[in-house]
Amino acid sequence: MLKIGTLALSSRWVLAPMAGITDLPFRMLNRAFGCEFAFAEMISARALLHTGGNTEKMLATSPGDRPLGVQLLGNDPEVLRQAVEKIAGFSFDLLDFNAACPVSKVIKKGEGASLIRKPRTLAALLKVLVRHSRTPVTLKIRAGWDEASVNAREVALLAEDAGISALFLHGRTKMQQYRGRVDYRIIGKVKSLLKIPVIASGDALSPLLIKRMFDETGCDGVTIARGALGNPWIFRETGKFLRTGNLPERPGRDEILDTMLGHLSACCDFYGEKRGTVLFRKFFGWYAKGIPDVRALRDEAFRAETKDAMQEIIEELRAP
Repeated sequence: MLKIGTLALSSRWVLAPMAGITDLPFRMLNRAFGCEFAFAEMISARALLHTGGNTEKMLATSPGDRPLGVQLLGNDPEVLRQAVEKIAGFSFDLLDFNAACPVSKVIKKGEGASLIRKPRTLAALLKVLVRHSRTPVTLKIRAGWDEASVNAREVALLAEDAGISALFLHGRTKMQQYRGRVDYRIIGKVKSLLKIPVIASGDALSPLLIKRMFDETGCDGVTIARGALGNPWIFRETGKFLRTGNLPERPGRDEILDTMLGHLSACCDFYGEKRGTVLFRKFFGWYAKGIPDVRALRDEAFRAETKDAMQEIIEELRAP
């Protein structure tokens, strides 16, 4: 069991927040294959205060979409306070603060991973969130800014003192982005220092790699991000592998294609046909990865603008 404040989870692997990915249709799809806890997309605290249709969509949920986490991005204590008040009207179970995003446009604003260079400023922001949030507050960080300034231990201890209920730690530096090796050692060292749970992040791409993360770091949980792209089965497979030690068979082509059709329909129902079809294009590429002779159909899929057109392309993949 993974316990984060008042939130108790039977599964120790969770779906990470991914911009443009972890919307309601994607979360519900992954829940159908064993994902217990999922994050919505990362949301800017400033954008939240000017809630429009897009932000409302990002926070949309349904009765089966629980337990749910929301991740905020920001660096202004007053804006964060107001954002927490605004978000209280939505249904979710955990509030995470992002100090890990390495994207340039985020860094330039002094948000995301830039905050790990200012540990005490970060701790002050966390105190605001903890004071005003009705749900447990967690923090997502990276190992450090670069190899010369790996400071995850200092940041983690200050964050724990600020009152967070768990720490999400990506085992790469900001400068690594998503390249190079994950540092299992720093995750293990941080885990040994904290009394709160440490949920590890980085290269959780298969049940084998998820088990390696648990074994080498002693972490309390693992976040799955890129490993779930076109692969919702990773939750089912990880559960079986960690219970039995046996790797389950990968899904057959029919199951993959049926899942694609279901995901496409969910996108169109949620966004409307044209936008849903266009948004599904990237998922087509992830699902179809590894299917032989798919290149020409992938090109067609990336031009499809109607649900029927996309369905026809998916059905063409059934041919041996």
